[in-house]
Amino acid sequence: EKKLVAEIKRTAKTGNEAATKILARQLIRLRQQISNLQGSRAQIRGIATHTQAMHANTSVATGLQSASKAMGALNKQMAPAKQTKIIQEFQKQSAQMDMTNEMMSDSIDDALDDDQAEEETEELANQVLDEIGVDIASQLSSAPKGKIAGKKVQVDERLSAARSNDPNQRFTVQKNERNARKGLRL
Repeated sequence: EKKLVAEIKRTAKTGNEAATKILARQLIRLRQQISNLQGSRAQIRGIATHTQAMHANTSVATGLQSASKAMGALNKQMAPAKQTKIIQEFQKQSAQMDMTNEMMSDSIDDALDDDQAEEETEELANQVLDEIGVDIASQLSSAPKGKIAGKKVQVDERLSAARSNDPNQRFTVQKNERNARKGLRL
């Protein structure tokens, strides 16, 4: 454009009007082309930005599609009814194991528990309490003494409960044994 303006000035100084007009038209066309190119450049930049945005949206859509497939696969594996059944079975087996452990522990305690050790423990506890000035006899005057029911009945109940597949029966036997022991140990 600067070269064209300089040439227009030279031809105008020489007095060649026709050449000056032709060069002036060329300058106008050149300016229009520059303006059009700048507009085209702005449009190309806009298209590039739009293309980048579309690419980003496509990437997000692809990611969402993959996540959706993964969640669908997990949902198929995690069927609520199936999971509930598994959890219930786990709870049943856990309760059964707890009851078995407690029955075994109670059986061992009963087998190792003899009256002499219990009397010695009570005498030692009374001696210690007498030394510190606590009168336990007045506080426990209504507590039962001795064993309630025979050990054979308890063992028979435990064995039949252990052989049974009914967790409620086992639980009832354990509950009765715990209550009986609590009554003896007051």
